[in-house]
Amino acid sequence: MIIVSGKLYVDPKTRSEYLAGCSSVIGQARTAPGCLDFVLSADPIEPGRINVYEQWESDADLDRFRGAGPEPEQTGEIRDAQVMKYRISSAEAP
Repeated sequence: MIIVSGKLYVDPKTRSEYLAGCSSVIGQARTAPGCLDFVLSADPIEPGRINVYEQWESDADLDRFRGAGPEPEQTGEIRDAQVMKYRISSAEAP
């Protein structure tokens, strides 16, 4: 299992617009083969922060979905990004 998790920073004044522009990508991801979860959400404390959480069955599924990456307009709006990919070897309910 692959987890992609972290945070993006955009201008606080345009965060809502940025996230609205991501809704179709979120929908596409959630229906993509191998996607177990995909969320981009506004952080409740930091005005310009967007929380990232993705869960994929495999690297191949993630790579197939990613393709060329985000649209240039979206990339240009990101001021900072701290996102990591994790390989999970096992998981269990708490």
